Amino acid sequence: MTEHTQDKPRLYGKVAVVTGIGAGIGKGCALMFARHGATVIGCDIDAAAAQATAAEAQENGSSIEVVAPCDLTREKDVYALMDGVGERHGAIHILLNAAAMAVFKPIEEMTLDDWQFTLRGELDLVFLACKAAWPHMKKEGASIINLASANAYLTLEGSPALAHCAGKGGVLAMTRQLAAEGAPHGIRANSISPGMIVTAATSPVLDQPGFIDNVLAHNMVKRLGQPEDIGWAATFLASDESTFVTAADLSVDGGATAL
Repeated sequence: MTEHTQDKPRLYGKVAVVTGIGAGIGKGCALMFARHGATVIGCDIDAAAAQATAAEAQENGSSIEVVAPCDLTREKDVYALMDGVGERHGAIHILLNAAAMAVFKPIEEMTLDDWQFTLRGELDLVFLACKAAWPHMKKEGASIINLASANAYLTLEGSPALAHCAGKGGVLAMTRQLAAEGAPHGIRANSISPGMIVTAATSPVLDQPGFIDNVLAHNMVKRLGQPEDIGWAATFLASDESTFVTAADLSVDGGATAL
């Protein structure tokens, strides 16, 4: 792992793989990592959205290498992504698993297919990415950053998130185990649990009458989160500023889980 110095960017010399860069938190983290000097390789199943994120990075004076379309439910696609990065760049120093898929329905309406789709989208994607990247992360040490959720700790009235809560609770447990297995190899694993973040994925629920007021009533900080808020937290966990931090979950939720 490279050392952080005042005359170099915080992520200078680090190779970062970010999944789900086409929108939302994945996009925000990819842009932030690039801004702080990492070599960023981003993937998304939506090639046009991923390229738009890369174009935004270029406009801001940085760059993102795009691998898209990339279907992270397909083991062959995931290995092709990680092995390709390893061959081109020598190692993977940062893996941020932002890509996810979920169905939000109450139990009476949720089918078994909905349930399994969500668990695949929130657990399998993390497992496959970590497994495929593992040999490339072992080379020089690495930081895995997984996206859990405030929903792993609490429920929110008006949000039918049964499968999502189960999936993100699983992410917390997986991250602790990854930290234990990675420690002998210099691999740290941490998670971030966002509160309500304004993204294209959350806009349908945010548009429900009274929903934002309900969210803010549970927040100490009286605003909704932005992808950049998660990007700042992820940059800390990705950097050498956090080399003594592993198996931790960082709540970035405006204080919601403390009330």
